[in-house]
Amino acid sequence: MELDFDKTGGLVPAVIQDELTGQVLMLGYMNQEALDKTRQEGLVTFFSRSKNRLWTKGETSGNTLQVKSIIRDCDADSLLIKVNPTGPTCHTGSTSCFGEEAASNRATAIRFIADLEEVIQQRKANPVEGSYTNFLFEKGVNKIAQKVGEEAVETVIDAVAGELDTMKGEAADLLYHLLVLLSATGLELKDVVEVLQERHKK
Repeated sequence: MELDFDKTGGLVPAVIQDELTGQVLMLGYMNQEALDKTRQEGLVTFFSRSKNRLWTKGETSGNTLQVKSIIRDCDADSLLIKVNPTGPTCHTGSTSCFGEEAASNRATAIRFIADLEEVIQQRKANPVEGSYTNFLFEKGVNKIAQKVGEEAVETVIDAVAGELDTMKGEAADLLYHLLVLLSATGLELKDVVEVLQERHKK
């Protein structure tokens, strides 16, 4: 990846984007050494203009940015880095340095669902004694499907009755069991989302 560091005074701007949610998290600057270290270690490292040294995001907070891809722009003088954040990106505790709390909350929810699906997949591949998820996998698709049906009915009953507080819990149970059912049948949430995306185009 050739970049024109000279055109920008030795530093190029690097836009950091959540690879899963698409949310822009922050903007930093890199010199060649910072870019090389980012590639080698898989964690975003900037050149800090205030500290006048290399700075790996999360080196003190632990909230690192795991690199998923690095893309240069058409003029070869800036970068788009897609990442998997391990915690809040902003020092204020927000998901994004640009605020957007509503977007941050949505992004946090999306990432949690993705993390939950990953835990379910890990339980399937590496069973843990006493795990409810593994109990469901052991019972098989019929039992899991039954639980999805039960939770769906309970969610509907609470919705019709206007019991929104308990409905949230039932909806959470429904979503969890649906993720387990998808995994048990060899599907992933992205497969369902792809169907929704295709329908949205029509």
